[in-house]
Amino acid sequence: MVLNIFFVCAASGIHVNQEQWNKMARGQGFVAALDQSGGSTPRALEAYGIAPSSYEGDAQMFDLVHAMRSRIVTSPAFDGERILGAILFEDTMDREFDGEDAAAYLWQRKQVVPFLKVDKGLEAESGAVQMMKPIPRLASLLERARDKGIFGTKMRSVIHGANEQGIAAIVRQQFEVAAQILAAGLMPIIEPEVSITAPDKKEAEALLKTKLLEHLDALDTAHRVMLKLTLPSIDNDYAELVAHPRVLRLVVLSGGYSREQANTLLARNRGVIASFSRALTEGLLVTQDDDEFNRVLDASIAGIYEASLT
Repeated sequence: MVLNIFFVCAASGIHVNQEQWNKMARGQGFVAALDQSGGSTPRALEAYGIAPSSYEGDAQMFDLVHAMRSRIVTSPAFDGERILGAILFEDTMDREFDGEDAAAYLWQRKQVVPFLKVDKGLEAESGAVQMMKPIPRLASLLERARDKGIFGTKMRSVIHGANEQGIAAIVRQQFEVAAQILAAGLMPIIEPEVSITAPDKKEAEALLKTKLLEHLDALDTAHRVMLKLTLPSIDNDYAELVAHPRVLRLVVLSGGYSREQANTLLARNRGVIASFSRALTEGLLVTQDDDEFNRVLDASIAGIYEASLT
């Protein structure tokens, strides 16, 4: 079965690493989201104990957040036994961890499958949704990512309410970009996040699931995608998506919940695994010595891993 899946993908021009494919399809663990970009980086640094007043400009900011990410991925707590994949920001992909190319380090040293965030942020809210901004030079970015050993990509848009037209537009845009990613030989993670503060979150999730199923049913039988969704209001509401033959894996985001809340909700949903960002790094501080830092990170990874096993 594994060989057949890889053969079908190869026949479609999808140049995936078979071992990485198998790990993402069947491995136990979760995906670490280390992809904070320009808009979210200041908040990530502040949570880590680095105030905005302590640096000047984007260059210094990205140096600081890369140091934080390097400390995380080079920690002995960060291992491929519990972490299946890691999503990187473009700036991180172009840097090194411990003297090695970032994507190569993740896979060769840690056996963690590397992904790349490719979206360029969100448009202003319209129709209760925020579409993705245009992604200039996407083809060249995908080519560069593939050359660096990146397995797949991630792109995020946000739903703020149960507006059927808006949700239909978001899903259509996500699958249009996913088609370009598949054509480039990479695995797309489709992320139409439903805000946890949406007053009609449950209704928005029902509309989203309907639209996702329509687009998944229309996919070429040789293609697979991954989905990254908000923890649902109804337990196991994603069962149809998890079981869909075009879905390689369904991961969920913490979406503003604390790690404890997110883990509790995750454990109630069978077949889905975590792809946490802020919840993963919760409790990590720049002032911690290595022993304390590694202890806190290990406890965080252990909790998320356990919640992802259901």
